[in-house]
Amino acid sequence: MQLRNIAIIAHVDHGKTTLVDAMLRQARALQRGEDGECILDRNDLERERGITILAKNTAVQWNDVKINIVDTPGHADFGGEVERALSMVDGVLVLVDAAEGPMPQTRFVLRKAIAAGLKPIVIINKVDRQDARPGIVLSATFDLMADLGASDEQLDFPHLFAVGRQGRAWFELGQEKDDLADLFDSILKHIPVPQTEAGPFQLRVANLDYSSYIGRIAIGQVRRGSCRKGDTLAIVGAAGTTQGRVVALYSFHGLSRYEVEAPIPGDIIAIAGLEGVEIGDSICHREQPDALPRLTVDEPTVHITMLANTSPFSGQDGKFVSVQHVRDRLRREKETNLALRVFEPSPDRFELHGRGELHLTILFETMRREGYELAVGQPQVLWREENGRRLEPYETLVVDVPEQRFGAVMEQLGARRAEMVDMSRMPGRVRAEFRVPARGLFGFRSQLLTLTLGEGIMAHNFSGYGPDAGPIKVRTTGSAVASETGVAFAYSLLRLQERVRFFIEPTTEVYCGMIVGENSRQNDMAVNVCKNKKLTNMRSSTADEYEKLTPAVRFSLEEALEFLADDELLEITPKNLRLRKKELDPSRRKWLDQQADD
Repeated sequence: MQLRNIAIIAHVDHGKTTLVDAMLRQARALQRGEDGECILDRNDLERERGITILAKNTAVQWNDVKINIVDTPGHADFGGEVERALSMVDGVLVLVDAAEGPMPQTRFVLRKAIAAGLKPIVIINKVDRQDARPGIVLSATFDLMADLGASDEQLDFPHLFAVGRQGRAWFELGQEKDDLADLFDSILKHIPVPQTEAGPFQLRVANLDYSSYIGRIAIGQVRRGSCRKGDTLAIVGAAGTTQGRVVALYSFHGLSRYEVEAPIPGDIIAIAGLEGVEIGDSICHREQPDALPRLTVDEPTVHITMLANTSPFSGQDGKFVSVQHVRDRLRREKETNLALRVFEPSPDRFELHGRGELHLTILFETMRREGYELAVGQPQVLWREENGRRLEPYETLVVDVPEQRFGAVMEQLGARRAEMVDMSRMPGRVRAEFRVPARGLFGFRSQLLTLTLGEGIMAHNFSGYGPDAGPIKVRTTGSAVASETGVAFAYSLLRLQERVRFFIEPTTEVYCGMIVGENSRQNDMAVNVCKNKKLTNMRSSTADEYEKLTPAVRFSLEEALEFLADDELLEITPKNLRLRKKELDPSRRKWLDQQADD
């Protein structure tokens, strides 16, 4: 059987997963009941957020050729998934939005593909948009590849125009087709056959899965040789060589895995039964255990401190609340999350290093849904020292905002030490590219939405380390901190709302040291939200007070993290997100502030 192995790469929301849906349908790779939208995004978080988080394998058959397809995340925070996926393929489909053109994360994934020497096929997607400019976008994609150091062979890429949602792709503008036949034909013609070697079995693990019935499942591309069910293979890992027995061998088709007797060289397969195998390990014939180079990923740029939940409300929502529970969960996460680093500076505290805020918040959200309770601190960047100079990570930021709001956005970015690199105008909108310190983007997304009345779009990607940009004042307001434990009353909230933007509603339970709102001034303010109206024989209905109350602000997990100051924590439970001070005792907090001033 002939093979082709491809990955689909693009910026977030440029149509990767939707195009894969159409490829699966037209190749008739779906079984009854498997159709739908974004079929591969089966994770609840992926469906809710509308983004791909985990790289996934599927395969179709076209003209007697099996095409293995890997759908990759478009967000640079999940770069570890992209790098693993690219290690299994020989070519890439590069999707670019016909209106937006190449974006920061297009640059990120494309740089990885070019460095790996993969053959690209460019697809200008969504050409049915009213503001589509396919010719200009195609030229911009060529310029980007040249800027990233693509070889002459890579620059001589075939290109197609497509409407992925409708399952259509064609070679020339004005010669539209009603199917993806041109795309499939391009893959067979331009993507090289997998390069394999003669010799005994060898495979590098690029992904892991787990079954309660057959145990751990290792996924990777067969580089040479073959094996069978029942064979004993060598597992060459970072800590040494072990052996395991093959329980089952699987190949991919559509959304399913099917068992095979022996894989063919070059195919992407899954091997079950090899306990202890990890991502990056090589699985080899036991008599010739020569390892392939281990997978490497870019280093983290952001770190966050994590603790078990120690608030007065600990244990009310979750099943897993102890430090040991959190430690065991992080140990399991490290097995599959290649870009994550976990350190334990003290027995009750963990330091998580990741590729960005989103990379880590997806982990926090997953843990809370599994029943864990935890507390996390303010995101911080990872600094470097080179030749006696202190360096910090910088990001390439692209903002797309209404023209009349651009001045306010520019002013805010200037305060965050951003430097404008490029600017272009479209009817009624402005798109600008900036180079900005990574810490200058903490909290900017919610601020951008406020400044642009919800119409602003931003995308950013790590660009490299640069000199220390100096102090950056990201937050200009203080916190309103509860001074009593109890239940919040509308009577108290109403009398404080002129100075406080509240995060809680009447009847919410609060504890001393919990942050209940945002103070309009820079300093923190202690507030008693548990004070109720005195009872008298003559009193008005409280219904009027409820009507006068401003609706409480409801933070998402990312927004809550962005709000945090360095002396605050975010309490994360399956049912609640609460902001709190690290030190709950107000007198102790006051003493610590005095010590810091001295």
